Amino acid sequence: MLEVLTQKLNNVFDRLKGKGKLSEGDIDEALRQVRLALLEADVNFKVVKELLSRIRERALGAEVLRSLTPGQQVIKIVNEELIAILGKERSNLVSASKPPSVALVVGLQGGGKTTTAVKLALWLKHEGQHPLLVAADTRRPAAMEQLKLLAAQHSMPVYLDTLTEKGSKVMPPTICSRALEKAKELASNWVIVDTQGRLHIDEAMMAELADIKSAIKPSEVLLTVDAMTGQEAVNIAQEFHSRIGLTGLILTKMDGDARGGAALSIRFITGVPIKFLGTGEKIDALEPFYPDRLASRILGMGDVLSFIERVEKTIDQEQAKNWEKRIRTTGLNFEDFLSQIRQIQKMGSLGQLVETLGFSKVAPYLPGDGGEERLKKVEAIILSMTYEERHNPAIIDGKRRRRIARGSGTTPQDVNQAINQFYEMQKLTKSLTRGKLPKNAMKMLADRRHSK
Repeated sequence: MLEVLTQKLNNVFDRLKGKGKLSEGDIDEALRQVRLALLEADVNFKVVKELLSRIRERALGAEVLRSLTPGQQVIKIVNEELIAILGKERSNLVSASKPPSVALVVGLQGGGKTTTAVKLALWLKHEGQHPLLVAADTRRPAAMEQLKLLAAQHSMPVYLDTLTEKGSKVMPPTICSRALEKAKELASNWVIVDTQGRLHIDEAMMAELADIKSAIKPSEVLLTVDAMTGQEAVNIAQEFHSRIGLTGLILTKMDGDARGGAALSIRFITGVPIKFLGTGEKIDALEPFYPDRLASRILGMGDVLSFIERVEKTIDQEQAKNWEKRIRTTGLNFEDFLSQIRQIQKMGSLGQLVETLGFSKVAPYLPGDGGEERLKKVEAIILSMTYEERHNPAIIDGKRRRRIARGSGTTPQDVNQAINQFYEMQKLTKSLTRGKLPKNAMKMLADRRHSK
């Protein structure tokens, strides 16, 4: 989502870093370019004005003008001010003093509210909590069924009012009150309520949400807003906050191709903290929001901690240990290569991973699909190999390559490329198993283990 903004900001900062000394004119010209980049990214003009005012005041100070690396100092200032605009620190979910805690998930129809409710419940489950989902959206016929199906995939309980299921009219506040009693029976310490949405904000919806809030007294009122709607997301958040009082925001579709202005504007304009980001369609694609990590990604510096967390969540640690032991003793084969491809696919698109690691300049050179089709092609090539070929790639001669190409629906050139990639991976794993990780990677992993 932030790719275009990141590229434009990087171009501005590259010009600054090329100068040994900065004048007031250099800084003003750089800030003019930053202003244009932010406005083109659909960032609210009030946010742009405040941000640039702060940056200019600090950039004209002695710490920059007298610095031996003034360009780097300006980037440092921009990073710090972006973090301040985004909210400084992570905002955690607030639990009730007496369980169960209640999170009321609100939003417009089509903004991903029901899916986000399930994502939030799954995130809580992974954190060791025991959530109960509540189907309080009685207006949209498919909402209850959608909630039930998504929750069942991850073995999470859902409260469905039996009278509502039979077609009797039960009001959402009553459903929610009954759900709290059910949560106590199940010993659930979090209740996630999926409320009704509309195509637009209206009096009936707001009155109903106010009634639900009054009946169950939630510790969290979370608005899901589609980040791809840009400035409209900010307007929606302001309206909900003024009418019912929000405690947090969940920005959905942060993996989309919108300009990203909502993410930079919504916290500053509404005063409501962003608590989570929806980063994909899968039910586990929900991440806590860290202002410093998003600021780092915007400036093209990557977000290695989020990458490490994604790896830890995706890869089975016992399986990884067994894989490492086998690699050390017998070396990498195509079975292992296939396993690694499937692990990468679980972690998201290659484009997302490249951006997260701070290689945003590489992203435009990836295929239009972010490289997913290439991975699928390599997967098909490996699946077309015999058991012997997968475990002993050295026997794959020209005749075998042509047969593999026919079986996988690819060309011999594609097979050659996949085999070359395998040999590169083989070299890399040899260096890694000898302990030749980059020093900064080793330090970061050590720091992370210590923090746990």
